[in-house]
Parts: sequence; structure tokens; C-alpha cells
Amino acid sequence: MYTPSQFSENNLERLHDFIEEHSFATVITTDEVEPIASHLPLLLNRSVGTHGQLIGHLAKANPQWQSAEGKITLSIFHGPHAYISPTWYEVQNAVPTWNYVAVHVYGKWKLEENRGSKADIIRRYVETYESAMPKPWSAEQTEEGFVDHLLDGIVCFTIDIERIEGKWKLNQNHEPERRRRVIQALLKSGNARDIEVANLMRQTLSDSDVTDDKSTGVSHE
Repeated sequence: MYTPSQFSENNLERLHDFIEEHSFATVITTDEVEPIASHLPLLLNRSVGTHGQLIGHLAKANPQWQSAEGKITLSIFHGPHAYISPTWYEVQNAVPTWNYVAVHVYGKWKLEENRGSKADIIRRYVETYESAMPKPWSAEQTEEGFVDHLLDGIVCFTIDIERIEGKWKLNQNHEPERRRRVIQALLKSGNARDIEVANLMRQTLSDSDVTDDKSTGVSHE
């Protein structure tokens, strides 16, 4: 991922937090001809290796798994994003751009064929996503044989993270006053996604050293 230094996020804990908060990922592999992508929720195990491990499953009918074993996989986690109008800067020679946050994760796909391990992965999914429900669902509520039938229809996999890249493109190349104007414009929109971007921009104002980039006519994508 092209990431100018002012937009790069390297704090592993922050990257892990982001993955857990935005866990529905685009998972990309290649066969012998072309890229293949699936849209999947992925779990994160922070304790495996240096960078952690991703855990996932997909339908056995999905052909992606048949060519993925042992290959480098790219998982893209998408955060909030928003259009930025140059009028908000209140300066001349500025251009439109897009603010966004994204994390790219690279690692080798490994099939998990042990039936007990597959059952444990499904249990972890249920516990993760049902924990906030008023009356959490559990597999114990299903009829006998239902879980076995479910396991027959899915493929589970893990990805030991070899590299992780974070991009927080939030107008850090502009001086603080212009960024504050953008934040106020986003907040006024009332759009939930815009408000998320505005709150992330506030964090960059307080967390980083700010430099004044006079080249406002360039959109650093």
C-alpha cells in the first residue's frame, strides 16, 4: 500500500484495535490466472507470533480456498472515509481529496482441517459477535447434528501475520487550522461516517507533531 510517511501508522496495538473494530475484511489470494477476493469477518489472535494471527472461515462451495493454501494472502480492513472539499480549507490553490483509514495484512493461508479445531473456531466467532446481544445465541440451542452439518459445509483457515500496514490519511499534510476547519465541516454534515473521520482527525492533532505543508495543491493519496 502506498503510504507517505505522514500517513503511516505503525503502532501494533492501535492496528490490532482497528482490526477488531473493523473485522469485516476483503481477503485476496491468487490462483494461476487472476486474483480472487472474498468478503469475510476475521478474528484476531494477538498472542501468535510477532504480529498476531487472523482466523477465518468461508463456505466450502467458495472455490477460493482450493488455490489459497500456502500462498501469501492480503486481507484489507476498511475504516471510515469521507470526501474532503477544498472549500473547507478557506485557502486558494487547494484540491479535493478523500480522507480514510485502512489496514493491510499479509501472511500465508493455512487450512485448518482438524474437526475439533474447526468447531473451536466457530465457537470463538459466536462468542465474539454474540457477546453484545441482550440474549446471546449459542450452538447449544440448536438441534442435535446441526453443528456437525455446519462444519461439513465450511472451510476454516488461519493467517500468521507477516506484515501489517496502517494508513491514517487524515489531512496531516495540512496545518492545524485548516484541519480544524475540515473537522468542523465534517461534524456539521451529521453523517455518521463523516463524524468518525472527524474524530480520528482530532486524534492526529493531539497525538502527532504537526508541520505546515505549503503544497496544498497536491492531494497525497
